[in-house]
Amino acid sequence: MSAALRDHAGRPLVAVTGIGLVTPLGLGIVDNWAALRAGRSGIRRITRFPTDHLRTTIAGTVDLPNEDTGAMVSAQRVTRYATLAAEEALATAGFGPSGTRGGGFPGPLMLGMPPVETEWPYRFALARRAAPNAPAYPALVEAAARWDELYELAAFAGVGERLAERLGTRGAPIAISTACATGASAIQLGVEAIRRGEAEAALAIGADGTVQPEALIRFSLLSALSTRNDDPARAARPFEKTRDGFVMSEGAACLVLESLEHARARGAKVLGLIRGCGEKSDSFHRTRSNPDGGAIIRAMRNAIEDAGLEPGAIDYVNAHGTGTPENDKMETLGMRAVFGEGAPPISSNKSMIGHTLSAAGAIEAAFSLLALRDQVLPPTINHEEPDPAITLDVVPNAARPAKVTNVLSNSFGFGGQNVCLVISGEPA
Repeated sequence: MSAALRDHAGRPLVAVTGIGLVTPLGLGIVDNWAALRAGRSGIRRITRFPTDHLRTTIAGTVDLPNEDTGAMVSAQRVTRYATLAAEEALATAGFGPSGTRGGGFPGPLMLGMPPVETEWPYRFALARRAAPNAPAYPALVEAAARWDELYELAAFAGVGERLAERLGTRGAPIAISTACATGASAIQLGVEAIRRGEAEAALAIGADGTVQPEALIRFSLLSALSTRNDDPARAARPFEKTRDGFVMSEGAACLVLESLEHARARGAKVLGLIRGCGEKSDSFHRTRSNPDGGAIIRAMRNAIEDAGLEPGAIDYVNAHGTGTPENDKMETLGMRAVFGEGAPPISSNKSMIGHTLSAAGAIEAAFSLLALRDQVLPPTINHEEPDPAITLDVVPNAARPAKVTNVLSNSFGFGGQNVCLVISGEPA
């Protein structure tokens, strides 16, 4: 392999040749990117289930054509969103229709997805099946026996297995869940497999479909969600003084990853490179980051160092930017520690699409690639009252043309699970 196809450490350069997107802004790259550049919000009132007595009644839900999404449980929505994103990404990359297992795509599936639980509709159904006995644990176990549908929905690995078979990927699929960093973790797994020479290509997907009552209540009990129910489009306001929490959302993104050598050999159009991956966990608290910001700072520095760059080479940061008071403060601390007073512009897609949880890292990587392609920075909308404690350029309210060569995409998850990616344009 020629030196032009390897990075500074002698590893194969990893190219992105396909992108697929599903978010509350729409289905597909074209609709999503147009809405994001225009600063349009996809947050709306929840109609999927009753919201009486809930503190938060808004979310970024995805409407699927010709399907009753409200009748699905999370694992079904994850599968559907991931499939739509993967089909668009494969088509963009120039791969044919999905084939049989082992024959359609020349690499493995790396799936980032949320934990799978038995959700309320199935719990109620299970209790009914246990009648006329009281729904004590032994009766529930007996009622669940041989209920294949329940098993298939609740089996975490089952989602990846079904997707791998449908998409025709090779080998055993890998499913991973690292909280809000999950989508970026899936990309990192694909990059590392190609760098090690274990695969010529990989399909990396981040998907989430957990806008459902129990998840909404849990996040609400953590005081993590915005309660600006009267004006959904203005509820998500990362880095702004009056921010009061994130807006729960859902969707999926898929990246087709290939070694640059493999991509060029088959004549594929290269959309960008994943130049660096950095991760660092602090194990400080189930939901909070360590106040010293050490893990966030180290994850950002690890990604930049892994790319063989200096901080000054980063032109734009795609923020984690959830809109919670603590997250935005910690991300600002990390930015100042890594970049000093010369920090590059930073903006948050979550101001428009909400927090897509397990899908966020992959969706934001896709938007970073589109920013590189069009040389434009997407905005942070709803930035009405600046926070004097946040002195960063957050690209407020309107997209901005800019010269962009290297993007840092941040993903900081509950439990101190932090993953950052450096995404760059193709070398000459």
